[in-house]
Amino acid sequence: MKYIRENRNSYTIVKASKTYAKITNLDDAIFIRDFLVENDWDLNKTPQIIGHDENYLVLTVYEDKIYLLAKYKQKPSQDTVSRLVKKHKRNPNNSKYGLNILKVFDTFVIKKRIAGDDYIFGYYDSLEDAEFVRNFLMDHMWNVNEFETVNYCEDSGDYKVVKVIDDNVYVLDSFYSKNIDLKKCYEEFLAKISKHKYGLASYPHLDLLKDKIVQLEEELNVKVKDDYWDFGNVTGKAQALDEIIFTLTPFQKSIYDAIDDSSTFEDIKKAMIRYKSKNFDEKIDKNLGELIEMNLLVKDGNYYKKSKE
Repeated sequence: MKYIRENRNSYTIVKASKTYAKITNLDDAIFIRDFLVENDWDLNKTPQIIGHDENYLVLTVYEDKIYLLAKYKQKPSQDTVSRLVKKHKRNPNNSKYGLNILKVFDTFVIKKRIAGDDYIFGYYDSLEDAEFVRNFLMDHMWNVNEFETVNYCEDSGDYKVVKVIDDNVYVLDSFYSKNIDLKKCYEEFLAKISKHKYGLASYPHLDLLKDKIVQLEEELNVKVKDDYWDFGNVTGKAQALDEIIFTLTPFQKSIYDAIDDSSTFEDIKKAMIRYKSKNFDEKIDKNLGELIEMNLLVKDGNYYKKSKE
């Protein structure tokens, strides 16, 4: 077929060594090939929605190629089309995390090359937060100063409290309502940094902030506060804890790190899912018991907490 090359699972539209589109379905490939021929191969004439047989095809042009994003029986709304185009722009190669996001161990990192140099824009413990920040930056020309303190996320439908520190964007927390107690949010954020600093919890995405607690207290106009730990007297305890924690097995250490202020057995299972194996529940229960015997954990009803002593 003229201008169409058959691949294993797709069809490529090519003219004079230039690839114009890669389409899964042959009938759609022929239709788009014919459209290009009729319009003298001018990609600027590509509509976002075009009728074909009994379907509506949603198209977009990205890096001088046509992409077929979706097919509908009924004509989609402009909002639907805009969402599809945005989604494609964020992940044109259909990769695992999309553009500019990579995973380093358990931390998601936003990285972008600008004028030949690589820049880090943030570190995250959740893919949702990383995607939110990446999407916002892509929509605002990678300008970190465009963030508000509270930002609405269209994809998740919640509100995210954001703080830009040394050009890195941190998502402090997410809320379903815009009525947010910012003071409490800031206190909990600083408490997380402090617990990570003293080895009481593991938050690798906050590594760069361990020595900025005093500075952040001044900027946020709050003091580090936690219902469980007294950070003013935590140094000696942390040193003693470090000695005990150093002797833990990797599985015990992972359970210990998985417990925040308080966690149920199901919470711990969820955090440990990557270690799932035969007798998974029994193994977790046995190790929890051993951590309690070491006085590293206490059980309060259905909740497990890190020991104060």
